[in-house]
Amino acid sequence: MIIISFIVELMGATMLLLFAVRMVRTGIERAFGSSFKRVVTENRNRVSAGATGLVLAIILQSSAAVALLVAGFSATGAISFGVGLSVVLGADLGSALLIQVFSFDLAWLVPVLLAVGGGLFVKSEQRKLRQAGRIILGIAFILISLRYLRETMDPIRDSTFLPVIADYLATDFLTAFIVGAILAFLMHSSVAVILMCVTLVSIGAIPVAAGVSLVLGANLGSAIIPVWLSRGMKNAARRVPVANLAVRGSGALIALYVINKFGLLQYFGSETSAQTLINTHILFNALLLMVLIFAHRLERPFLKFLPDDLPTAEEQSPLYKTTLDEAVLDKPHLAITNLKREVLRMIQLVETMVTPVMDIYTKYDPDRARMVLSQDTFVNTALDDVRRYAATLQNTGLSKQDNKRVREITEYAIAVETAGDIVAKRMIPLAKEMYEKGIRFSQDGASEITNMHERTKANLLLASNLLVSDDLESARLLLEEKQEMARLERKSRKRHLKRLSEGVQISFDSSDIHLETVGALRDFNSHIASAAYPLLHRGGQLLETRLIEQDYDDLDVRQR
Repeated sequence: MIIISFIVELMGATMLLLFAVRMVRTGIERAFGSSFKRVVTENRNRVSAGATGLVLAIILQSSAAVALLVAGFSATGAISFGVGLSVVLGADLGSALLIQVFSFDLAWLVPVLLAVGGGLFVKSEQRKLRQAGRIILGIAFILISLRYLRETMDPIRDSTFLPVIADYLATDFLTAFIVGAILAFLMHSSVAVILMCVTLVSIGAIPVAAGVSLVLGANLGSAIIPVWLSRGMKNAARRVPVANLAVRGSGALIALYVINKFGLLQYFGSETSAQTLINTHILFNALLLMVLIFAHRLERPFLKFLPDDLPTAEEQSPLYKTTLDEAVLDKPHLAITNLKREVLRMIQLVETMVTPVMDIYTKYDPDRARMVLSQDTFVNTALDDVRRYAATLQNTGLSKQDNKRVREITEYAIAVETAGDIVAKRMIPLAKEMYEKGIRFSQDGASEITNMHERTKANLLLASNLLVSDDLESARLLLEEKQEMARLERKSRKRHLKRLSEGVQISFDSSDIHLETVGALRDFNSHIASAAYPLLHRGGQLLETRLIEQDYDDLDVRQR
C-alpha cells in the first residue's frame, strides 16, 4: 500500500507540474500569439535570432514550442534555415536559464501569485488580463508542484530500493542518459524533467552524477519532441527541428562521454549540490550557441537529407497563388488591378466551396466536406493579404479617387470572405447534421433549395464578370438578382410552413435545416451581390430612391 500511495502521489505531483507548465504557455499564446510571427520573422542575422529564441523560450516555458513555431514559419518561407536554427538554439539556452529561476526558493511568492493570478483570472473581463492571471497562476502551480514533488520523494530517501537504483544510474551513465531522453519525450517537457531531477538531487534521492546524465538525456529528448510533432509537415518545415536534433543530440552524447570519462563534474560545481545539474545544463546549451557561426552552412546537407517536396496540385494551380505584386505598389493603377485580380481569385475559391454543397447535403461525404473547409483557409489567407496590400498601398499617397477605390475593393473582399464563412460555418455543419440524424428534404423543399443554389452559382459568375468589366447593366442585374433571391427565400419559407400545416412528416423533420439553409443561401448571395453597390453609386443609379441609398450605406457600415 505504501508503494501504491507513493506512485499515486508521484504521478499527481508530476501531472501538476506538466499542467502548470502548459498553463503558462497557453496563457501567453492566447494573449500574444499573434505577435510571435512578427517577432520571429523580423530577424535577419543569427545573433539577434538566437536572442529572440532565448526570450521566447523563457516566455513560452518550452524550447520545443519555439522549435514548432519556427517549423511552421519555415514551411511558408517566412524564415531562412540559418536564422531558424539560430532561434531554436537560443531557445534551448533560454529553457536552461528558466530552470535556474525555478530552482530558487520562491515558496514565499506562492500566496502572492495565487492571490494576484486568481483575482485577475476570475474577476477581470478583459481578455489579456484574464490570460495574465492564467500565466501567474501557472507559475504558482509550478512552484507548488515542485514542493509537492520534494515532499513526496522525501520519505523514500532512506528506503532500500531507491539507493540501489540511484547508484546504478550513477555508474551506468548511458542508461541514465536514455532514461532522461525517454522521460522528456513522454512528458513533452524537458523543463519538467530537469526540474524533477534538480528536486531529487536536492533532497539526496539520487546522486549528482546520475542527475547530470539524466539532464543531458533530457536535452536529447527535448530535441526529439519537435521532430516527432512536425513529422506530418513538409520537408522545408522539418529541416530546422531535425538539424537541431542532430546538433543538440550529438552534443549531448559527446558531453556525456567527456564528463564521465575525464571526471569533469567537479569543475561544474559541488558533487553533492543540485546546482551542479543546472550549471551543466546552462553551460552545455551556451556552448551549443557556437553553432550560430556556421548555422547557415548546415542547410546544404539537410537540404539533401530532406529535399523540397514536389509541388501539390493546389500549389501548381494559379487558383492557389496570390496575384498581389509588391513591386508595383508605386504604380497605383497596376496595384489596384492586382487587388481586383486577387478578389476575383477569392470569388473563384468561394465558387469551389459552394458548388458541391447540394451534393454534400444529398449524400454527405466527410472527405468532400473537409475539402470545402480547407478551401476556406485559402480564402481567409487571401483576405489577410488583401488587407495588408491595401494598407501599404494607401500609405503611398494615393489620390482621393484611388483611395476610395481601394477601400471599396477591400470591403468587397471582406464580403466574399464572409460568403465563404457562410458555406464553411453554416451550410457544411447543416449537411453533417442531416447525415447524422438521417434527415431528408421533401421533394418540393429540395427543389426550392436547389433552385436557389443554382441561381447563387450563376450570380457568382455575374459578380466575377462585374469585377472585371465595371459594367453598369451587369451591376443592375446583380442587384435585381439579390432582390429575387430574397423573394425566393420568402416564398420557400411560406411553402415550407404550408407543408407543415398540411402535416407532411418529412417537412417536420427537416424544418430547421430547411429554413436555415435557404437563409444561408440568401445571405451568401447578398454578400456576393454587394459588388454592384459601389459601381451603381458612382453611376448615379442608387440616387433614384432613398431606400436603395440607405441599403448601400447600411452595407458599407456593416462591412467596416
